[in-house]
Amino acid sequence: MNEKNYNDQEEIFSQVLRAGRRTYFFDVRSTKADDYYLTVTESKKFTNEDGSFHYKKHKIYLYKEDFTEFNEMLKAATDYIVNEKGEEVISERHQADYTREEPQTSEESEVKTGESFTDVSFDDI
Repeated sequence: MNEKNYNDQEEIFSQVLRAGRRTYFFDVRSTKADDYYLTVTESKKFTNEDGSFHYKKHKIYLYKEDFTEFNEMLKAATDYIVNEKGEEVISERHQADYTREEPQTSEESEVKTGESFTDVSFDDI
């Protein structure tokens, strides 16, 4: 019987995406039947009050039979976000000069601009 140890599984294929405090690991692993599957791990760094740090990890397992639907749904969701909000990152954590614009009523807008609107009926002229 051909047995693989844990380290062999880690070396099949791996990619790392570093994104601020988060790191994403895309790892191809092998099942006992020697088929492949994908794990996606999010690792997020947290700093303790004493200056030390720790990581929290979340992992999903994705098997070949789910690849097509997963890819379609991921693409649909990411396309939706880009179409609705664009590609620019708007976040208080990512942009130091970011200020949130609060929705204004028409009355608030008039007060700020100093303009007002008077309803005139042309029947009276």
